[in-house]
Amino acid sequence: MSAEEVKVMQRFKVGELVVDAGAPILMQGSNSPQLFTALHGMGLRYKYLENGERQVVNLIFPGDFIGLQAAVMGEMGHSVEATTKMTLCVFDRSAIWNFFKDNPERAFAVTWLAAIEEHFLGDALTTIGRRTAIQSVAWALSKVYLRGDSLGLVRNGQMPLPYRQQDLADALGLSLVHTNKTLAALRLRQLAHWSDGMLSIADIDALAEIAVLEKMKVSQRPVI
Repeated sequence: MSAEEVKVMQRFKVGELVVDAGAPILMQGSNSPQLFTALHGMGLRYKYLENGERQVVNLIFPGDFIGLQAAVMGEMGHSVEATTKMTLCVFDRSAIWNFFKDNPERAFAVTWLAAIEEHFLGDALTTIGRRTAIQSVAWALSKVYLRGDSLGLVRNGQMPLPYRQQDLADALGLSLVHTNKTLAALRLRQLAHWSDGMLSIADIDALAEIAVLEKMKVSQRPVI
């Protein structure tokens, strides 16, 4: 960004918020006066059904925008929770429309993020409906790994993934037992190993092939 664009973002930003692991950031059905971006740490988006069952929508990584749905629709359709200690940039939701009007390039970046989110959810729906268990888990780990690589989180084929197997199961519509067995099968093939909050991928192309994905490329994300 140019020096002037940085000044604009600094005016839009009203502060920073540090939350501990497990802390709720936004609640399903809420109407928060604030928007956030994740500066450090990771989180989880999820939705509860009326019967108490949980569907994980996706994972939150550094750089993700949080709360745009409430800004546009009036309330959150899902909840957001910190998985690790997180530092959030805080923005005033009431200022977003003037921000969009006065800063069309940054507004496009936010729209791009929303489009990527919609594209990801389409892939996730296809995965839940059409991929087998091993294809689904391979798809999720491939996506997460490449996302981590684009953010500089991968070192020597490893990246931090501080989530539970239950979170992965809830994202893919699998039982915890089935998820555990599928992860063990990938580990036995020496393709992926996830334990103690670290994910190791030995051959991302081979994992993507199991996931029925073409060879994936990491694209440059616009900066908000």
